[in-house]
Amino acid sequence: MSDFPLLRPIGLALVRATEIMGAEPYFHEFIAGVERAVRPAGYSVLLNVLPDTEAEAKAYRRWSADGEVSGVILVDLTVNDPRPQLVHSLGLPAIVVGPPTAAPGFRAVWTNDDMAMRDAVEYLAGLGHIRIAHVGGPANLLHSQIRRDVFLNECARLGIEPIEQNGDYSRESGGRCISALIRHKKPPTAAILDNDLMALGALDSAQDLGISVPGALSLLAWDDSAQCQLSEPSLSAVSHDVQVIGMLAGQGLLEEIVSVSGQSIASPPVVVVARESTGAPILNVSS
Repeated sequence: MSDFPLLRPIGLALVRATEIMGAEPYFHEFIAGVERAVRPAGYSVLLNVLPDTEAEAKAYRRWSADGEVSGVILVDLTVNDPRPQLVHSLGLPAIVVGPPTAAPGFRAVWTNDDMAMRDAVEYLAGLGHIRIAHVGGPANLLHSQIRRDVFLNECARLGIEPIEQNGDYSRESGGRCISALIRHKKPPTAAILDNDLMALGALDSAQDLGISVPGALSLLAWDDSAQCQLSEPSLSAVSHDVQVIGMLAGQGLLEEIVSVSGQSIASPPVVVVARESTGAPILNVSS
């Protein structure tokens, strides 16, 4: 007999445009990892893709009132995010995917985005790049801000000129951002993009504009799905084992359902995987 009470689903609410969710590799891998962790204990995953944070809050209230879920996984935390306090007030067991400092008292799975960004900038600097762009995700997300802050600090430390853009995680936004960067008065010779889809869109735009990758522009993706390996040229990436992150979140939530602890969980180390889309710049021009 299972040690876990009332096998109601695990709730995961995502605020995403439907077209982005359908194409985004990260959450497909993440959910697969959660399912690998919870299904042996008899649980399933209940996914709601929602248009905004108000609809997400309503989902938590409904889940609590109806007894529809056993617990929830909170992702995409923002600064001063109200959701941890909300689910706590509703009595929903929860785990946070984000820095433990963002939700004190909650069990958290943290992917060490600060260390990952440091490694990404150091990798590109080591190739000889002195003007690097960062195409971040939505600016209100906490992990976007952490990556941005570390990017700027590392560029300052290494004497690199930073350029910033923000997309919405869609392939189209990655393309728009890179098009703008290519037309910048001082275009970068390398760019770090905060997810695979934006990196693929950046590659599309560079090729459409006749920009050589990696000769004139090196591209470094984040997360490292199979799409990075299959693109032409293949995309270098800041590589997470996203299924393992999902498994850790699922395992942590099962433990939280049984016994509240607030313990944080570190995900496996992030590594920069070098492929064909990064190399030394053709010319380092400082003017």
